[in-house]
Amino acid sequence: MTDSTADLFRRQLSKRILLLDGGMGTMIQGYNLTEEDYRGERFKDWPSDLKGNNDLLSLTQPHIIKAIHEAFLEAGSDVLETNTFNANRISMADYDMQSLSYELNVESARIARAAADEFTQKTPDKPRFVAGALGPTNRTASISPDVNDPGKRNVNFEQLVEAYAEATKGLIEGGVDLLLIETIFDTLNAKAAIFAVEQVFEELDTRLPVMISGTITDASGRTLSGQTAEAFYNSMRHAQPITFGLNCALGPDLLRQYVQDISNISESYVSAYPNAGLPNEFGEYDLTPEEMAQQIGEWAEAGLVNLVGGCCGSTPEHIKAIGEKVARCAPRPLVKQEVKLRLSGLEPFVH
Repeated sequence: MTDSTADLFRRQLSKRILLLDGGMGTMIQGYNLTEEDYRGERFKDWPSDLKGNNDLLSLTQPHIIKAIHEAFLEAGSDVLETNTFNANRISMADYDMQSLSYELNVESARIARAAADEFTQKTPDKPRFVAGALGPTNRTASISPDVNDPGKRNVNFEQLVEAYAEATKGLIEGGVDLLLIETIFDTLNAKAAIFAVEQVFEELDTRLPVMISGTITDASGRTLSGQTAEAFYNSMRHAQPITFGLNCALGPDLLRQYVQDISNISESYVSAYPNAGLPNEFGEYDLTPEEMAQQIGEWAEAGLVNLVGGCCGSTPEHIKAIGEKVARCAPRPLVKQEVKLRLSGLEPFVH
């Protein structure tokens, strides 16, 4: 991303509430793909099952991934997330595809880049941006996988840094404008991601705006590793992200109070992209576009947000309805907090 593109993104955030896209996995499910679809010709003889490896579709079914991006752009999305939520060597190990992680990030970024550029050319007054998605991996550096051994870990900080650095390089090569460290359930994983991103910036002599989005896992108001929203912010603010916010796990009704907490303290622009409600007994999301738009529209009217969208269960119809609702609302202005000592354990400490 050039300095002018980074500046353009900042100007857009301060001028209007921007729209993120919706749930990539939700859209992929709608295609009812088979094992053969996931494999394609290239991986037809792969020794392990590949169905469910959504990131792989950027290689085997790139036209589907591009079509999904285009559907969200048609709905009004300003920012596309790359199809790379699990495109890191830690998560890819489930399919014995660690060696593909770099390629997956490059190709997924290129697909999103092409779609975004096509729509920007149609309407240059509404620039589209590509956010390289760095998901949380499927392991946690803070919590033991064995209840009988609290000190046990199945991943360490150095392994996370290595995986995130490789993914980051691929995303940058593929042409992303932004890097989105998202769905953070373990703050230590996110710290490894930040460390890796900074390492890559230094190595490549470049810098992109970084977005950070955490996940409040349930009504306790904490991340999986135990932090409140404010403690999580205190842990991450040193990265000086361009946006800071929350996504996934909860619907907009339950997430609202925690978005308010972040809005009260964040010196970054505030993002929020909740699920389309909580899953029902069939694992489906029942919140209609109109209901979701009504609730997120209230956040906008209260001046809490700069960037909104949807996570699990959200479709282009949800994004379109949200966009129509927030279009008339002013974005949250940036605030400068009083200089204080801001520390965090599971709770914030401000002195």
